[in-house]
Amino acid sequence: MENKQEEIVLALDWTPNTNHTGFYVAKALGLYEREGLKVRFVGTNDKIYQGSYSPSDSDSNTKYVTPCSQVAEGKATFAINSPEGVVNWNTCPGRPCLKAVAAILQKQTSAVVSPSTGTVGRPRDLDGRTYASYAARFEGRIVQQMVINDGGEGKFQEMTPPMLGIFETIMKGKADATWVFMGWEGIEAQLKGVSLNAFYPQDYGIPYAYAPCLVAHPDTLQNKPEVIRRFLSASARGWQMAAKRPEESALTLVKLALEENGVKLNPAMTEQSAAYLADKCLDEETGEWGVMKEEVWDRYISWMCDSGLLTTAMQSRHPDAKMDKVSLDDLRAGRAGDRIPRERVPKVFTNEFLPKGGT
Repeated sequence: MENKQEEIVLALDWTPNTNHTGFYVAKALGLYEREGLKVRFVGTNDKIYQGSYSPSDSDSNTKYVTPCSQVAEGKATFAINSPEGVVNWNTCPGRPCLKAVAAILQKQTSAVVSPSTGTVGRPRDLDGRTYASYAARFEGRIVQQMVINDGGEGKFQEMTPPMLGIFETIMKGKADATWVFMGWEGIEAQLKGVSLNAFYPQDYGIPYAYAPCLVAHPDTLQNKPEVIRRFLSASARGWQMAAKRPEESALTLVKLALEENGVKLNPAMTEQSAAYLADKCLDEETGEWGVMKEEVWDRYISWMCDSGLLTTAMQSRHPDAKMDKVSLDDLRAGRAGDRIPRERVPKVFTNEFLPKGGT
């Protein structure tokens, strides 16, 4: 009798793009299947994200669903998130401490951007202007610190359009800046003939950690460690192939994104993006994928603590002081609850399940 495959759901942080290439390559090559895994990718174009990533088709208060909330509720095995998102899940009482189990990229491609034809030529120019926000707990305050570190006051407005439409807000001049991945939206802008100013957090005093990260539920790490290891082993080989053969891997992504997610990618843009990321997804010295360094996370979390960003208040699109949920404006104004001491932040990552193990 044929062995039953373990079903795995990977909740992507966006619609399929080249930050996900290695996973799609691993599936196309049958690497997951060989590990006894049946893997399904859920992009943010899925109907479950109506009201968060895309507009709701009803007037009611739709549940705000994110990839990580899918993992927290046991509806997905893995999710992709930002480093501050990982810290968020490890400092929220009552929520599972989702752990980063792999760094998808080793080099930074994440940046705040503005059109070169606009009025924001550097972070401090954002004072008095509008930032298109994903409404994340630490996002606006990180951008605020970039502005302050560049000599500004950090006084700007945050608008919160549905997330999948955020980049279009600056392309159409409805906002002055937003945060993107240069390997995707940056390539898109380039092919459209739109020049962008790119402000990388690390250039403005922020020791940014790994972006994006793959996260998993602590219960899964404890109860199904071999499943985690098999998935990461196959994924690592997929990413190594993506780094070695970016053009071929891009075509694989284009094909599977349409077949599995109903997303039609621009082949030329995808190939150019894959080439851009080819030298950014593996460790330069070892050629390994996914490995994270303790000092990178420690510097980032310590900076968040020292800068006063790590506080108890939760952001919300529907603020409620009784629930200790506040607006994005409150967070930037310092009305953000009590400070969380560094020693109260648990370890947010592990290399334990990657090929060859780790710390």
